[in-house]
Amino acid sequence: MNTKKSVLSIQKILSQIDWKLLLFLLLFLNVKLVVKVAAIILIYILQQDFKFGFKLKDSRLPLFYPLIIGVALINLIVYKGFADLNYSIAFFTGSGYWLLCILAIHQIKLFVEKNDAQTLHNTIKAFFIINTMASLFTFIPIIWEIKEINPYLYQGQYQKYFISTGDYVRGITFDVSTTNAILNAFAVVYFLVRKNISMLLVCMITLLLTGSNFTNLTLLLLFVYLFIFKTDRDQKSIIVICTVLIIIQMVKVSPQNNLYSQEIFNKIFSPKQQIKHSAILSAIPITEQPDSILTVDERKEKIAKCYLDSLSRIVLNKQGIHTTIAPVKSSTAIEKPLIPGDSIHTATFQSRKDTSLVQKELISFSNTHEEGGTSSPNKYPATLPGKAIGLKQSVLFFRDHPFKIITGTGMGNFSSKLAFRTTGLKIAGGYPTKFIYINNDFLENHLNLFLFFFSKNIKYHSLVNNPASVYDQLICEYGVLGILLLFIFYFGFFLKNGKQLTYGIPLFLLLASAFVVEYWFEQLSIVVFFELLLLLNMKEALNKKRLENE
Repeated sequence: MNTKKSVLSIQKILSQIDWKLLLFLLLFLNVKLVVKVAAIILIYILQQDFKFGFKLKDSRLPLFYPLIIGVALINLIVYKGFADLNYSIAFFTGSGYWLLCILAIHQIKLFVEKNDAQTLHNTIKAFFIINTMASLFTFIPIIWEIKEINPYLYQGQYQKYFISTGDYVRGITFDVSTTNAILNAFAVVYFLVRKNISMLLVCMITLLLTGSNFTNLTLLLLFVYLFIFKTDRDQKSIIVICTVLIIIQMVKVSPQNNLYSQEIFNKIFSPKQQIKHSAILSAIPITEQPDSILTVDERKEKIAKCYLDSLSRIVLNKQGIHTTIAPVKSSTAIEKPLIPGDSIHTATFQSRKDTSLVQKELISFSNTHEEGGTSSPNKYPATLPGKAIGLKQSVLFFRDHPFKIITGTGMGNFSSKLAFRTTGLKIAGGYPTKFIYINNDFLENHLNLFLFFFSKNIKYHSLVNNPASVYDQLICEYGVLGILLLFIFYFGFFLKNGKQLTYGIPLFLLLASAFVVEYWFEQLSIVVFFELLLLLNMKEALNKKRLENE
């Protein structure tokens, strides 16, 4: 009897999920572009509807998408890009990204319109359960492989995991771990407002597994806002618990990530102080410098030097040459002899110094382009992260080319996933070699900057050194007009009934922050999920308003 009830209960839960929507999300959020295209084709076969409903007033979908394509067409005509076959192909490729955005949000809107709110909530919950399972499926084998419970502290295998452990936790999208982190940050806010504590904790743990410093810090700031303005006593308690979990993860579980965050903070906000300290400390042996002012790699160097110095003293003592060594405390207690393990100073406990195949390809590309110049060690200031330098490049470019500030340089000509993709370097996906296109403005600025950092040691391969940003993309390739379209016709579309939204506002703040670190519209991942959550919240707000007016 109990078995029959359980089966009926499971069937009831399964019947309350929109399987077409779930399948679409799982396929469209996959990192492979070919899978995304297949998802769009499949969903339009199953749900044939092309009534997009774009209108100047009360538009069904954000007017941002068709208008941004319009700006791109203006640039194509003004700068006569159609005269270059390779650019024409690049232009239609970039237009394809925007078209996929339109096709995806249209289907999401259809699902929101046709389903009741509870079915949509159940489907979203099912997606995050599957995503968590996929994340654990990659994380648990790491523990099994290294036979250590905390891979974030494991330095063996040439630091294969260690600070990079979170990079392997990509979730069901198989995209970069940052995508997984931000999706779970959306989930944490969404389930917090809906008071689904069990799912909140599941997604919070999955988020922490990714080891994303940017997402952790952004979420902490968002928690402050939610704690003050948007939560009751129970929700505030959950916020405190989540905050403690983040602090434990950054301080105890993965302290090297915490140190890395501090280094980046000092680079951005105290560059002069950093230069001053570097000048003073350069004359002091590293073995005499306190750990608190050393970077992660400098601490390793200090440990190694101290170890070698101790070996040298032993050799000298055997030769009869006495050196000053700190006295060893005597003890009458019989101590159990220790079996020495592998020394952490050996090569296998240090990160690889050899150049990877990807780095070799980037260096080779740089050497064949005069503007690349990555061989110059002083090409860019060491005190600034690459993203800050990229922002500076954009400002200086428009200072020198003020006539381009209105509509930008054109699609794929300065700062976008498209611009990186058409280089043929496989930085943002494959591209036909015979149709490679690289605009000189892009080559001299953001591409050169990317090559400078990402052709170096892996410690430089991070979000803060990547010039990618939605804001930078829109202002540089679509000008002031592009950034205004974003704020008026995209952000404005979702915030027009902001007071009635519950989880919508904090999710909007989270997305606005995420736009700093990647070309998310072209990534075709977190933006689509954001749109699902916001459209659902807007539907709930509208239904609530109707009930109040009845």
